[in-house]
Amino acid sequence: MVKIFPFIFILLWSSAFITTKPIIDNSEPFAALAFRFALVALGFFLFSIYRKQKIIVDRKNFIESFLSGVLFHGFYLGGVFYSISKGMPTGIAALIVTLQPILTNILSGPILNEKVSIKQWIGVFLGFVGALFVLGFDVGSEIPTLGLVATIIALLAITFSTLWQKKLSNNLPLSVSNMNQAIGGCVFHLIIIFLFAEPYINFTQTFIIAMSHQIFLVSFGAFTILMFLIKKNSASKTVSIFFLIPTTSAIMAWLFLNENLTTLDVFGFLITSIGVYIATRD
Repeated sequence: MVKIFPFIFILLWSSAFITTKPIIDNSEPFAALAFRFALVALGFFLFSIYRKQKIIVDRKNFIESFLSGVLFHGFYLGGVFYSISKGMPTGIAALIVTLQPILTNILSGPILNEKVSIKQWIGVFLGFVGALFVLGFDVGSEIPTLGLVATIIALLAITFSTLWQKKLSNNLPLSVSNMNQAIGGCVFHLIIIFLFAEPYINFTQTFIIAMSHQIFLVSFGAFTILMFLIKKNSASKTVSIFFLIPTTSAIMAWLFLNENLTTLDVFGFLITSIGVYIATRD
C-alpha cells in the first residue's frame, strides 16, 4: 500500500491546481486560505481526539510544526493563490514551483547532510526538461510581475518547508503535527488579511465544491501523504515526484476542462516520468 502513496499524492496534488482558479474567482485568496486552514485544523483536532492522541505538546515541538505550517500553508500556498489571482497562468505557476527538486537537491547536502547521487541529478534534470516541454513552450500570455514574484516566493517556501520538515526533531503523530501546521497557516493568512487585504468570500456552489475538494482531498489526503513520505525518505528523493505535478495537471485540464494537450505535451510527460523513476528508484 505504501508504494502507491506517491501516485495517490501526484493525482491529489495535481488536482489542486484545477480547483484553485474557481476558488479565487469567488473569494479574496488569503480569506479563502484562512477559511480553509481553520477547517483543516479543526478536522485534524477532532481526528486526534478520536484517536486519543496527545494534543498538548511541548513548546519546542509546537513551534517547529507551527513554523512549518507558516512556510508551507502560508508562504507557499499564499504565493500560489495570490499569483493566480493577479493573472499568472496556472500552468506557468505549476512549472515555476516544479523547480523545487533542483533547489532541494542543492540544499539537502549542506543542510541535511544527505548525499545526492549523480543518478538523482540526472533524474532531476530529465524531470525538469520534461516539465519544460509540457508547459514551457506554452508561454504565450504576459506574465504579471507581482504574480511572478509571488510564485518565486512560493517556490522558496516549499523548498525550505520540505527541508525544515525533514530536519524536525519531534516525532509527533501526523494528525497532531498537521493540526499545528494548519494553525500556523491560518494565523499567517489572518495576519496578511489584517495588514493588507480586504477579505470576502462568496459561498457559491462552485466555491463550496472547489473548497471541499482542497480541504478533504488535498489538505487531509495529499498533504498527510507528503509529510509521511518526507519522514520515511530523503528530502531529495521525496520532492523528485513533484516533477510529475505540472504534466499531470495538464492531463487533468485536458480531461476535465477541455484544454489542449499536444503531442509535445505527451512527449514531455514521458521524459518527466523517466526522470522521476531514475531519481527515486533505489
